Amino acid sequence: MKKRATHDENPEWTAADFKRAVPFSGLPESLQTKLRGRPKAEVTKVPVKLRLDPDVLQVLRATGDGWQTRVNRILRERFAL
Repeated sequence: MKKRATHDENPEWTAADFKRAVPFSGLPESLQTKLRGRPKAEVTKVPVKLRLDPDVLQVLRATGDGWQTRVNRILRERFAL
């Protein structure tokens, strides 16, 4: 078996480290929830497949990251939702 290099920032655990360790399931539920992924939004989006003309899609994507969110806002404003 190949021995892994240790680093100052990530030293190998000692027997004392293992004794002090707390299993994830032993943490308070509120902390477990915080540590598990992205928080759930109150209102979630619905994925759809939408066919657009290539030139329209090119212009939308050219506006940069978040273009889908901007399209959502434009549609909301257009239909007064």
